[in-house]
Amino acid sequence: MDTPSYRGFRFPPEIISHCVWLYHRFSLSLRDVEELMLQRGVEDSHETVHQWTRRFGPAYAAALRRRRPKPGDKWHLDEVFVKINGKRKYLWRAVDQNGNVLDILLQNRRDEPAARRFLRKLMKKECRVPRVIVTDKLRSYGAARRTVMPSVEHRSHKGLNNRAENSHQPTRQRERAMKGFRSMGAAQRFLSAFSGISPHFRPRRHLMTAPQYRLEMTVRFVVWDQITGAAGLPTAT
Repeated sequence: MDTPSYRGFRFPPEIISHCVWLYHRFSLSLRDVEELMLQRGVEDSHETVHQWTRRFGPAYAAALRRRRPKPGDKWHLDEVFVKINGKRKYLWRAVDQNGNVLDILLQNRRDEPAARRFLRKLMKKECRVPRVIVTDKLRSYGAARRTVMPSVEHRSHKGLNNRAENSHQPTRQRERAMKGFRSMGAAQRFLSAFSGISPHFRPRRHLMTAPQYRLEMTVRFVVWDQITGAAGLPTAT
């Protein structure tokens, strides 16, 4: 069953899921979400919103991933640095040829052991190997691929990997809005949920007409209500 349990929570699923949606869909702080809900007549604190995002964000993301189409067989891998408590860490990300996020992993380094660790995590999660992987010129990918998935074709070219590089942009926006991350664990938890929820509400709009986009978003909101058990946010009176 996809819908999580809300037993013991004072607010209904409609309120909780709406706050989680706001926080993961837009570049808002917890206090911004608190203020937006207050305008709707809902009095909750930013600490409460934080608890909801930690508790339900991962569950919502997992439910959305279970409903997505089977990922493609061409994986684009990339890594970018992020600042966590003032220190440089590396966010590894894999997407398929359709832009669907397969997995992310925060690590201290961007060397061959880190690349091997990420590839093994991907294979374990997807329970298969891809037909081809596409990366930038980082040599760690080639060495790791030869060890972990030697039968897989590897294309290494800076210009071929725009799909993965573009996938980092929403994360950069959130990083700026949150003024960085405080710890590796908190960043991994948030970004794992964020990479599952945010893309659900970001269809490839440039390929659609306005009516097509509105219809697609209507369908996606229906799916969101189904996996969260919400019937829509009631209006304030």
